[in-house]
Amino acid sequence: MPNKSRISDLAIFGGHPAFADKLHVGRPNIGDRRAFADRMDDILDRRWLTNAGPFVQEFESRVAELAQVRHCIAMCNATIALEIAIRALELKGEVIVPSFTFVATAHALEWQGITPVFCDIDPRTHNIDPAKIEGLITERTTAIIGVHLWGRACNIEALARLAKRHSLRLLFDAAHAFGCSYSGEMVGGFGEAEVFSFHGTKFVNTFEGGAVVTNDDELAERVRLMKNFGFAGYDRVVYVGTNGKMSELSAAMGLTNLESLDKFVAINRENYRVYYQELSNLKGIKFTSYDEGERCNYQYISLEIDETQTGISRDELMEILWAENVLVRRYFYPGCHRMKPYADRPIGPLPETDRVARSILVLPNGTTVTLEDVRTICNLIKFALENGESVLSALRREKMTIGSPGASV
Repeated sequence: MPNKSRISDLAIFGGHPAFADKLHVGRPNIGDRRAFADRMDDILDRRWLTNAGPFVQEFESRVAELAQVRHCIAMCNATIALEIAIRALELKGEVIVPSFTFVATAHALEWQGITPVFCDIDPRTHNIDPAKIEGLITERTTAIIGVHLWGRACNIEALARLAKRHSLRLLFDAAHAFGCSYSGEMVGGFGEAEVFSFHGTKFVNTFEGGAVVTNDDELAERVRLMKNFGFAGYDRVVYVGTNGKMSELSAAMGLTNLESLDKFVAINRENYRVYYQELSNLKGIKFTSYDEGERCNYQYISLEIDETQTGISRDELMEILWAENVLVRRYFYPGCHRMKPYADRPIGPLPETDRVARSILVLPNGTTVTLEDVRTICNLIKFALENGESVLSALRREKMTIGSPGASV
């Protein structure tokens, strides 16, 4: 790392970036390339590219075993998986969801003519707040969708009690939580179904992919029919469906990465340990921590930046780090309720969602991030915060100069 001993050493003010190459959040983990190449040769030799090939079947079996569920139905992506799960559960009317989630959670409902009703989050966990749900339930409400953010499961017991009391379906978006547990039980078997993501940014990827997992035999059968045009045999259609199938190529990548799952988790966990050691005690930084008693993938390193204490806002810190080629992300800004088309609708106040969306910064993690990288990132953050007043003044002068009449573009 270039020595950052003066404000002018920061790349945003003309210094050399700390990293020559961009360091991304969610850069794909890749398992044993030789094992993947062997599987690719197998696919090409068999000429079985899709339609529930042997690799898809094996991948489904491995995921079901890991999640401790009876059924895994692999899909081309997690959004389609969520849409099919919603349709298979016959949801309609209104469904209560957190706004602090990736917009696909809301879109999967809206796409099917179902109204997402946004609920505020618990400020401690960033998951949907069960205490705020009851006041949102109407005669049109048919379900609750919880999102296991950062891999930390929702308050499942509270959500299950609410769903039972009001005769609502309960579905979980578990895109962040593959390989994680709740009260010692693996995420996957809670509610009526859960949906995993194996997108390229997830710690286990299938290039692009997702899955519905459930212990409900009848629901699993409907989901299988729906993801394959409703075919129940070679030329027998018994249900309305779509094309949600995972390809053999994706399943081969998934199997290869599952073989390295423990290695991926170990790297994530060690990076998390150093991030926590370096940043958790900084003034104005609230570090998202994990319960060491649960299984976790440790993928997400997220900080809440309290500008009133740091003197620098989340967005200003992001600008500084981007200039150093550390491409931190502000998940899930600005919240689904402030995106189209939902922003055009009357929605009640979501103060915790708004606050967290303004303050969260997610840092790089994964197999492409070394411990040296982690320490460099931490040193950059500490340097910026320790010199907050000077950095902030320099940033504002820079912006005034750029924005002044006659300034060069």
